[in-house]
Amino acid sequence: IKGNFSTRLQKLQTWLDKNPNKTIKIIQQIICKDRDHLNEFLNSLVKLKGEGVIIKDPSLEYHTGRSSHILKVKKVQDMEAIVIGINFRKKSNIMKSLILRLDNGVVFNLGSGFSNDERINYPKIGDIVTYKYYGFTKNGKPKFASFLHIRKD
Repeated sequence: IKGNFSTRLQKLQTWLDKNPNKTIKIIQQIICKDRDHLNEFLNSLVKLKGEGVIIKDPSLEYHTGRSSHILKVKKVQDMEAIVIGINFRKKSNIMKSLILRLDNGVVFNLGSGFSNDERINYPKIGDIVTYKYYGFTKNGKPKFASFLHIRKD
């Protein structure tokens, strides 16, 4: 379908009116007034266990693939945990992931966010590391956790 987002959305709604489908639902679109409005809406979604929002200019034409005109906005949090173990790549001394324990006892693997150098010169057991994440799973593990740095006291 050619046209900008608003035009394409309207065409989809017209098609669905003529061809009802229980598996297709158009999500209500909200025009964001300003940054405060965006943060308010994002916070309300996070409270409902939502992950984030997609923002875009509804007047721009649609393009397939990635676009610099569409932005995903999420609430990033960071936290610290203690390194209690290290997983290595097969037959090497290169770190694959850290085994971390949270203050509440939850244990999880952290394998994202490391540079090649950090995988060679990895944190040691007992180190406290800081990582970013986007909420928690139902098992209490951080979602999409990514390494930031070793805490320096």
